[in-house]
Amino acid sequence: MGGGFADLRRMPSEVIFDEPKCTVHRYEPTAPADPDALPVLLIPPMAATPVCFDLRRGCSMVEFLVDTGRPTYLVDYGDISTLRDQDLGLEFWIDTVLPDAINSVLADSGARGVHLVGWCLGGILEMFTAAAHPDLPIVSVTSVASPFDFGKVRVLGPVRIMEDLTGGILTTGLVRALGGIPGRLNGLIYRWLDPVKQIKKPLLQLQSRDDPDTLAQIEAVDVLMDTMEAYPGRSISQIYHSLIRTNRFSEGQLVLKGGRVVELDDVTVPVMAIAGTGDLFFAPPASAHHVETLLTNSPYVRLETAPGGHLGVLSGRSARETTWQYVEDFLAANDAA
Repeated sequence: MGGGFADLRRMPSEVIFDEPKCTVHRYEPTAPADPDALPVLLIPPMAATPVCFDLRRGCSMVEFLVDTGRPTYLVDYGDISTLRDQDLGLEFWIDTVLPDAINSVLADSGARGVHLVGWCLGGILEMFTAAAHPDLPIVSVTSVASPFDFGKVRVLGPVRIMEDLTGGILTTGLVRALGGIPGRLNGLIYRWLDPVKQIKKPLLQLQSRDDPDTLAQIEAVDVLMDTMEAYPGRSISQIYHSLIRTNRFSEGQLVLKGGRVVELDDVTVPVMAIAGTGDLFFAPPASAHHVETLLTNSPYVRLETAPGGHLGVLSGRSARETTWQYVEDFLAANDAA
């Protein structure tokens, strides 16, 4: 079926900081500013564009947050190339990109601290940034659909068996040959990790021909999938070794360049982890909520579940009453912390 169902206008924003792989947007307010609300910085995974937080009008976390009067910012990594950027590792995001983004928000807002909200790998990056840089004025950290124990991600079971049999040669060889994972391939992987959903998609569209809201959601998700960026080679290799091959990540440790280890027990701020009840392939609740066992020095960890799969829990049609409300309640509870 043709497009044109979704209102894909992006929420208006202004660039306040612009460096390589770190463009920070401040969204224009749509409601009177809440004088008690500290700014929030939205953090996407490196393969996803900012569209994930601003999927379409009515299904946009950005729209929801600015409507509450909260200063809302987002970090955009821009174009990522498997050739030009293949040597960028996770330490680049943890030590440079996210600290620069946080400091730019503080400079622009004049606030004493900032909340972080990350989706998928963005939630992992923000968590380890908070651990690696306790001097940053981070007030709270919220992860949405972020896997913290890949041993609980069932779809990776056959992959792990194959890697054990081959000594990891298949994955590492492919990443080296490609310089990472190209954006188009990321889109395909995301779509086809749930093959049943993809096979049923044409039937769903046909059955929903009189349901423009369902068709609008399908269209908006397709736009996001078609615009995904690459994972740089070094970053995806680190993800593979720490999260999939050894699952050392489930112990709260991330090994960076030079053997440097960052540990989640160094996080000292309140944390909330939200999981999607239908997220069976990327970050099932058992994996997303595993982070609670790793944050031994956090004042408290709040665990929530909400309807939706990996993306639906963030930007689905029920997120307004669940995920977004959980986020705003959590931020408000920690504004005075």
